[in-house]
Amino acid sequence: MIANGQQATGTRSAPFTRLFEDAVSKTRFWWVLLITGAAWIIGSVLILRFDYTTVTAIAVLFGVFCLAAALNEGIVGTVSSSWGWRILHWLLAVLFVVIGVLSFANFADTFVTLAAAISFYFVLRGGFDIAMALAGNRLPGWWLMVIVGLIELGLAFWAAGSWNVSVVLLVAWVAAGPLVHGIGEIVLALQVQGGRHDVAAAEGLADQLGGSDTHPETRAGVRRA
Repeated sequence: MIANGQQATGTRSAPFTRLFEDAVSKTRFWWVLLITGAAWIIGSVLILRFDYTTVTAIAVLFGVFCLAAALNEGIVGTVSSSWGWRILHWLLAVLFVVIGVLSFANFADTFVTLAAAISFYFVLRGGFDIAMALAGNRLPGWWLMVIVGLIELGLAFWAAGSWNVSVVLLVAWVAAGPLVHGIGEIVLALQVQGGRHDVAAAEGLADQLGGSDTHPETRAGVRRA
C-alpha cells in the first residue's frame, strides 16, 4: 500500500517535474544573452566615437557588425533546446552573413545601396524579435520585445525611404543596430530568468502537493490498511 501511495505521488508530480526540467534546459544560458546584450550596447557607443567620412568606411563597419550579429545568432541557436528556434537562429545568422558580404562588396559604392542593406537587416531583426516576443507571450514583460521589434521595423522603413542619405545618418543607423539589439537581448535575458523563477516556484508547489500523501492522516490510513 505504501508503495502504491508513493507511486501515485510520483505520477502526480511527474508532469510538473518534466515541465521544470524542460524550462531549465531552455533557460540555463540566460546569462549569455545578458552578456552579449551589454557587449552590443558598448559596441554601439564605440561606433559613435570614431569619425567616418566615406561610404566605404561605413560599409566595412556595417559588414563587421552583420558578421558579429551572425556569430551571436549562431551561439544563441546552439544553446537553444528547441530545434525549431535553433534552425531559425541559424537561418537568421546565414542571412546576416549575406548582408555583411554584400555590405563589404557594395559594388555601387553609394549611400543608397548601403541604406538598402541596413534596411534589410532591420526588417529581418525586427520581424524575428516580434515573432520571439509573441511566441513567449507567457513570460512577464514580453511586450517589451514587441516594442523593440517595432522600433527596428521603424528604422527599416526609415532607411528604405531615405534617398538623400548623409554620412551622419548612416553612422547613426549602424550604431542603432547594436544598441537596439543589445537592449532586446537584455530584455529577453531578464524575461527568461523571470520565467525560470516562476517555473521553479511551480515545481516547488507541485512537490508540496505531491507530498500530501505523507500527511499523518494518510499514513494512518495506510497503517490501518
